[in-house]
Amino acid sequence: MKKIALLSLALLFSFALNAKDTIIYHTSDTHGFFYPQDGRGGFAALGAVIKNGPKDYLLLDSGDFANGTVETKNSKGLKAVELMNALKYDASTIGNHEFDFYEDNLPPMLEKAQFAILAANFFEAGTLKRPAHVLPYKIFTRNGVKIAVIGLANNNPTQGTKKYTYIKPLTALENALEEVEAQHPDVVTVIVHDSLADDKHGGAGTYVGEIGRKFSGRVNIVFGGHAHKVFQNEKINDVLFVESGYYIKNVSKVTVTTDDKTGKFVSAKSELIPLYINKTGQDKEILKLGEALREPGVDEVLGYTEEPMPKRASNPKFLDNSLDNWLADLGRAYANVDVFITNTGGTRVDMPKGAVTKRDVIDIHPFENTVTKMTVNGRMLKRIVKSGLSKGRTRFAYSGLAVNFVYNKKGKVKDLHIWVHNKPLENRKKYTIATNSFIAQGRSEGFAFKAIPDEQKTQVGTKNMRQLLEDGLRQGTAKEPVKPGPEGRVAER
Repeated sequence: MKKIALLSLALLFSFALNAKDTIIYHTSDTHGFFYPQDGRGGFAALGAVIKNGPKDYLLLDSGDFANGTVETKNSKGLKAVELMNALKYDASTIGNHEFDFYEDNLPPMLEKAQFAILAANFFEAGTLKRPAHVLPYKIFTRNGVKIAVIGLANNNPTQGTKKYTYIKPLTALENALEEVEAQHPDVVTVIVHDSLADDKHGGAGTYVGEIGRKFSGRVNIVFGGHAHKVFQNEKINDVLFVESGYYIKNVSKVTVTTDDKTGKFVSAKSELIPLYINKTGQDKEILKLGEALREPGVDEVLGYTEEPMPKRASNPKFLDNSLDNWLADLGRAYANVDVFITNTGGTRVDMPKGAVTKRDVIDIHPFENTVTKMTVNGRMLKRIVKSGLSKGRTRFAYSGLAVNFVYNKKGKVKDLHIWVHNKPLENRKKYTIATNSFIAQGRSEGFAFKAIPDEQKTQVGTKNMRQLLEDGLRQGTAKEPVKPGPEGRVAER
């Protein structure tokens, strides 16, 4: 037994001598959150973590860097690229929000990027050529290890595009792998702006899990995003899946082990590093650049709130929240309709308690969507409501409408009850409804609105949803602050 134990130790010691560790850092869905929030996050904290780590590393991002704060909105994403250049990112893919400023504003960002923009499934429409400054993959050498990085863009841009088109992501991945494998990399990674969460719950990104099932042995690591989730050390077959959350609250640190003699991939493990600045510190150069990029005139106080308005309900049986409900109330009053519907994904962060600034409002709702009004029958309204429900969360919040239901064993909605102004919904009755223009167009979670003809949709006024929030806040003073919208309008029985 002693001989066996000694032999095992000798083998382990021999492997340790031959093994080489290389570090890959990963972020996603940074959305322009350059600065810490409540002592956590920001590019300067990320810079400090990287500076204190190994000198030879890879830094990757899975997209959605272009919009989400006043700095990115006003610069049309260019300030985000400037900071990513300063941090020396190696590569990113293209997220859906890289199109927030429409297709003509994508090329300036791509041209400014000093890091590789990787999107194997992304082409010019008509010519099917690669757009300028976009590559399907790139091979990096770090710590003597050849690491291939293949990119897959999100194929549902926030604003429609006629200039660009997409092919199926797994087809694009196969095509890129054939080229990559001819160059004999030691490690193969994929950065995608879709999430492993869709593999478990269904959605546009269901292909992400298929990478593990179809490309095991050819792909080693998949870095995802889009769903704002955290995944660490998740595996399908021998493929490692990593997702790092959102708003630069964390960075994932992946240790890739290769055989020092053969160069072959051996294993990989991930670690989530929360970016609490009292632990990480802040890189001075990145901090200075970030401060120089701050937008002036956005830290004025607009109004006051009585208590925080979070994006999460306080009661586990409620699927709505006070912030979205309040926004829906503002929208219904502005549009003068029976029901107002707002998508919960449109609000990005919680509303703070007390003094609220213009910066806070832009962080909460950075989009320029106006208000769209239409008339539908009760049957169509019910269809919209049902489309907004999924296990554990709701895609919509409402004003003028209440919902309760139960989930069956498969997580499907059943026994659905809907009231409009405290009266049961009637299938044949006509209701005036309104929502933001993005959802009214049938974009993203608003897919049910595609069934309503465009000629039945009309714009209400000129104000966008963020301006409605600003108007609502101006009604609150330090002595009489704004109160949150009550929860419980969407409830599981």
